[in-house]
Amino acid sequence: MRKAFICPTKYVQGESELLNLGYFVKTFGDSALLIAHPDDVARVKKQLDITAEKFNITFVESNFVGECSREEVTRLQKVAKKNKSSCTIGLGGGKAIDTAKCVAQGESLIIVPTIAATDAPTSHSAVLYTPDGAFDDYAYFKQSPSVVLIDTKIIAGAPVRFLVSGMGDALSTYFEARATSKAFANVNAGLPCGFREGYCGPAKSTNTALALATLCYQTLMEDGIKAKEACEKNVVTPALENIIEANILLSGLGFESGGLAGAHAIHDGLTILEGTHQYFHGEKVAFGTLAQLVLENASTKELEDVLDFCLAVGLPVCLADIGVDHITDTQLCQVAEKACIPEESIYSMPFPIRKDSVAAAIIAADKIGSSYKAKKQSGGIVC
Repeated sequence: MRKAFICPTKYVQGESELLNLGYFVKTFGDSALLIAHPDDVARVKKQLDITAEKFNITFVESNFVGECSREEVTRLQKVAKKNKSSCTIGLGGGKAIDTAKCVAQGESLIIVPTIAATDAPTSHSAVLYTPDGAFDDYAYFKQSPSVVLIDTKIIAGAPVRFLVSGMGDALSTYFEARATSKAFANVNAGLPCGFREGYCGPAKSTNTALALATLCYQTLMEDGIKAKEACEKNVVTPALENIIEANILLSGLGFESGGLAGAHAIHDGLTILEGTHQYFHGEKVAFGTLAQLVLENASTKELEDVLDFCLAVGLPVCLADIGVDHITDTQLCQVAEKACIPEESIYSMPFPIRKDSVAAAIIAADKIGSSYKAKKQSGGIVC
């Protein structure tokens, strides 16, 4: 059996680590193309100036437009070539990070997240959009980033909703990796490289990836609530450090080398509903996780453990929590149909998938979540 595991060359996390960014740039040369939204640059301008002077390096401003499109990637590659940039830095949120991945094409890439909202920073994949923001395609590269640098003080200073959303994304990691392992399904670590060019061959998950995914879930259960409280006060505590690691590193390695399954496919289906558009990726994945658990008939205890966690940290547990107060039968069928398109990860579940079963799981999860939430809010009595 062919197995695969992929990870960044170096992961560094700590308070004020952004001041060491120049050191990592210096390992490639004297300059770096900085891909970041102007607002994110403004947030960390002082640290960038200090590290540039300390290590005698130059940041080449990119005037990033905010969208990871083929046109923007091409433009930025020309900027990097013109300025003879030694490496590429993706600083900020998901769009800047993915754009940097596409510009670097798997070479000399430093990722500096300023929020812990998703597990994308460690991966060798990116999502491409059209210039007006519509989905275009996925891109895969020959390796993960060279360096992932996390400044926990910066993460602690970001709005707490980002951290909670990251926990929602991380919440699915163990359950999807578990399903993928049981199904002997393929994982992203063996996917094609580049813009659909070349081929690495399919591969199954490793025991290592499943162990990391398991630790990710355990960390969320142990430190999630404490980390949220620390972030609300903009302070770094051991619990917050653990959750940042879970959201970014454990979940990142877990999803890419452990596999995606029902939760993310259901998330993708839910995106057709306009009401969900104002909610973050991880918030919708959290509900997708509940739907996956219903789909696989998980134990009542496991389901209630997840519900308790979601309610405690503020993650969605029903459709109303992600902007869907009412769903028609037609809309439900459309959601299930999108979740079940041939290329979706839902086929990594360890049993045959039917659209009507997925639709039923979504409705049942909505009912279970809303009833459980009402029960908790009423002190255990449903009126």
